[in-house]
Amino acid sequence: MKRGEIVQGKVVKVSFPNKGIVETAEGDRLRVKGVIPGQTVSVRVKKASKEKAQGNLLSIDAPSELEMETPACVHFGRCGGCTYQSLSYETQLKIKEGMIHDLMVPVIGDEVWTATYEGIKASPEQFGYRNKMEFSFGDEVKDGPLTLGMHKKGSFYDVVTVDGCQIIDEDMRRVLTITLEYFTNAKQPYYRKNNHQGYLRHLIVRKAVKTGEILVDLVTSTQVSSIDENALLDGWKKALVECPDWKGKLTGILHTKNDREADVVCDEGTEVLYGQDYFKEELLGLSFTITPFSFFQTNSLGAEVLYSTARDFIATGADGAEVYDLYSGTGTIAQVIAPAAKHVTGVEIIAEAVEAAKENAKLNGLDNCDFIAGDVLKVLDDISEKPDYIILDPPRDGIHPKALDKIIDYGVDSLVYISCKPSSLARDLEVFLARGYEVKRLACVDMFPGTYHVETVCLLSNRKPDARVKIDVDLEDYYRIKDEQKKNKASE
Repeated sequence: MKRGEIVQGKVVKVSFPNKGIVETAEGDRLRVKGVIPGQTVSVRVKKASKEKAQGNLLSIDAPSELEMETPACVHFGRCGGCTYQSLSYETQLKIKEGMIHDLMVPVIGDEVWTATYEGIKASPEQFGYRNKMEFSFGDEVKDGPLTLGMHKKGSFYDVVTVDGCQIIDEDMRRVLTITLEYFTNAKQPYYRKNNHQGYLRHLIVRKAVKTGEILVDLVTSTQVSSIDENALLDGWKKALVECPDWKGKLTGILHTKNDREADVVCDEGTEVLYGQDYFKEELLGLSFTITPFSFFQTNSLGAEVLYSTARDFIATGADGAEVYDLYSGTGTIAQVIAPAAKHVTGVEIIAEAVEAAKENAKLNGLDNCDFIAGDVLKVLDDISEKPDYIILDPPRDGIHPKALDKIIDYGVDSLVYISCKPSSLARDLEVFLARGYEVKRLACVDMFPGTYHVETVCLLSNRKPDARVKIDVDLEDYYRIKDEQKKNKASE
């Protein structure tokens, strides 16, 4: 194959994160994102090196035998948000299990996988499960009518209006429809990423499953054109408030300003247009106050399954113990564990999430939780209490190598690692295993039906000190060396 060449082949396998291996009739293989096992696809070759051939998907020429005749979502194929909406839920779970198996077995071994893996737990709801969505304003074709939704599959600029999205409920779809209709009539331009001009940027919708409370936040630049902004926003608020069809309760309507050039939601000042700037959700009998930008698991019912699994893994290990909850977010896990622990210390880098965690602990009557705002790498040097037990729920990139070294040096008997990116977990497990830990239990929880994402929960137990392998190099160098070894093995 040559770079730029267009080839056709069949997807013979998919590995995390949804990278398919396409095999051509000539026997050549290359990796392609966003495909499903069994599909016949046309691909433009991007990299043609023998070690790592890659391509960009051009078209799906024939469906997979795994796919349903009619996808579950009308936007499937155009919207870039979900990859698996043409698959039955049972098939989705099997594919996810396969991806986790292929990541873990090279690290922990087949025997340990067989002995410790406890299966994948399904989301309680396959559809309408999300409690948060961030929509973008734009257009689907250049200079076309205003759209509000998700980026078009394979496009950085085009936006598809997803008023039939199946992973949110009817109230969240209704917010999208009302907002799009209102600002289309108001003739306000969307913010263009190429020249940084325009007003409308994002729409954030959050809705609690248990309480039914709805929080809406419009994110704009300060470049309002040809109209009084207060009157403009008041009209939008009125359109939402006067809608008679809400199944839940409209709790708050907000306006956030963001003039940063990057295409990300950023809070440079938020005002309350109606109600309050938070909503309440319940998990496992506990109440949580959630603000627009605080982290909270996007699948509330799935989060109950995830935290119940983690609590089961912890079992009696945290009873009467000093527990560290590292990367604690709004303190959900810490508060689930707190009734059994002597004390829980949560560490989270996002200050807003820490303040929410403190308030939530008060709301739930828990006085044995402390939450510290700061980078785990730095905060660990300042905490005087030593943990008996550690819970880890890091961001997608996993644990910083130097923080991982400090965590292992505590030498706790057991720890639980919750991962939203299994490839990061696999990388970190190599170090845990080399430093004397072993996998005792492993399970997956599907929090994101319709997508390739999956949560993994792992219980690690400390072996005897003489079973440890000393790593004489800095962990960052250790990761680099391991990556080079993997590349060399692949090229062979």
